[in-house]
Amino acid sequence: MKTNTHPNYTSTIIVCNTCKTEYTLGSTTTDIKVELCANCHPFYTGKETLVDTDNLVDKFNKKKALAETGNAKVLNKKEKLLQRKQKALAKSGSTSLKDMLSQL
Repeated sequence: MKTNTHPNYTSTIIVCNTCKTEYTLGSTTTDIKVELCANCHPFYTGKETLVDTDNLVDKFNKKKALAETGNAKVLNKKEKLLQRKQKALAKSGSTSLKDMLSQL
């Protein structure tokens, strides 16, 4: 039989990042960190809490605000381009086919 084929099974401290509760369990790895445990999980506590350890909500809100202002900028550019075309047509005195048909 081969020796040293199985990992070492030792007692490990598991730490909850949200409420800092520590549990001692057996595992093959050391220093396990979890985001939610039985003390702070909404299913067990009955309280709804927002756990955002990586600031994902803030990142999303920033991207959303940037997208909304970016869309406004694009719309403003399109409006300005349309106004320039209309001014250029008015200066040149030529009318478009649509304008000629509307005059009939």
